Amino acid sequence: MDTQTFWKLIETARAQAEPDQVARRAAALLAEHPAAEVAAAQQVLWDLLAESYRAPLWAAAYLINGGCSDDGFDYFRGWLLTQGEATFTAALTDPDSLAAHPRVRAAAAGGEYMEDERALSIAWTAYESATGKQLPSGSFTITYPSLDPSWDFDFDDRAELARRLPRLTALFA
Repeated sequence: MDTQTFWKLIETARAQAEPDQVARRAAALLAEHPAAEVAAAQQVLWDLLAESYRAPLWAAAYLINGGCSDDGFDYFRGWLLTQGEATFTAALTDPDSLAAHPRVRAAAAGGEYMEDERALSIAWTAYESATGKQLPSGSFTITYPSLDPSWDFDFDDRAELARRLPRLTALFA
């Protein structure tokens, strides 16, 4: 499994499922692949999670969800994965672009959290479904990069967030 195949899987799941069921559908689709490919998908998923481990994105998640712990940031990035490659890539380039996302806009009005814990276990779920066994240990590694020290400020500082993420700050003011 490579990154492009993973993103195609997500897009297919998005086309076939309700927004809150994308991870479940992706796991079901992935379970139809050979076990080795399913196991390889876990590394792809964790590579994408490591790529998205960025302080500006964490600040965006903090605004969108009204706070964001370590686990909350994982679940937010899981949600972001289920939004597809274009949204994921745009958010990494410019987290403030999430202010235009329809579900984020709806969350601003209705208080919905943008998180999907199930997305973190797409491959685990698929592997267990396909083989009846747990994903083999050592199927993946994850190394998070260091967070950008220029973003090491209190995310409750609305003036600083407004300077760095103006559209999201205005949306969630």
